[in-house]
Amino acid sequence: MVHPLNEEGVDPFDFAEKAAQKIAEISGIEKHDIALTLGSGWSKAADLIGETVSEIPADQIPGFHKPAVVGHVGTLRSVRLPNGKHALVIGARTHFYENHGVRAVVHSVRTAAKAGVKTMVLTNGAGGIKPEWEGGTAVLISDHINLTASSPLEGANFVDLTDLYSSRLRAIAKEVDPALDEGVYVQFRGPHYETPAEVQMAKHLGGHIVGMSTALEAIAARESGMEILGMSLITNLAAGIQSTPLSHEEVIAAGKAAEAKISQLLAEIVQRL
Repeated sequence: MVHPLNEEGVDPFDFAEKAAQKIAEISGIEKHDIALTLGSGWSKAADLIGETVSEIPADQIPGFHKPAVVGHVGTLRSVRLPNGKHALVIGARTHFYENHGVRAVVHSVRTAAKAGVKTMVLTNGAGGIKPEWEGGTAVLISDHINLTASSPLEGANFVDLTDLYSSRLRAIAKEVDPALDEGVYVQFRGPHYETPAEVQMAKHLGGHIVGMSTALEAIAARESGMEILGMSLITNLAAGIQSTPLSHEEVIAAGKAAEAKISQLLAEIVQRL
């Protein structure tokens, strides 16, 4: 089945505009100021940042569908922050490995931009290369290496990615928790976990975090003019860094164990942003 975004003649930005209009219609909120894509382990932050105005099943919005991954909630939520502004909380991420195409992967980000969002918070659960990062550690993303061999940009569209993950926003996050470490995120295609040799390759390239999301979304967010904060929950040490085999059950369990702590951290950061 061809994803609607990949049908002939479809403009992905017009499609994002339609999705944003549908969110505004259902939620009653014309404009959102900040958006959060909540990956594995981060979902409780939606309950802590403010008052939920509307919660919409993802499949009611054009271009969205229920997540293929356990640990993602499958809704879009409009939340009124204490300062009166509104956050769009995206709990329905499309991963590149689902084979819907890059347009589908970044549709949520483009929809957020069309909804008026100026600040994009991208979170994920990921593997850590630094051995001192225990499962349950939250880290800031300082930069990324895109190993998907793809890009959400189409045509001769040359977007500068310097300071892609805003140093200003990272500084604000460190005001909340000065102990926050940071590192370079490496996006692999997935859905298989990386081999120990691939993890060592990522390390030699300058990577500290390995995962299967975020980089493509960040590129699209920059294209749309948004300022980006990226955060990873280190659910486990990457293959070859830890001695035991990797499993998705381990990722989910680590996310659940850390959920309350990291969600509170993210909520406090959002209040400052």
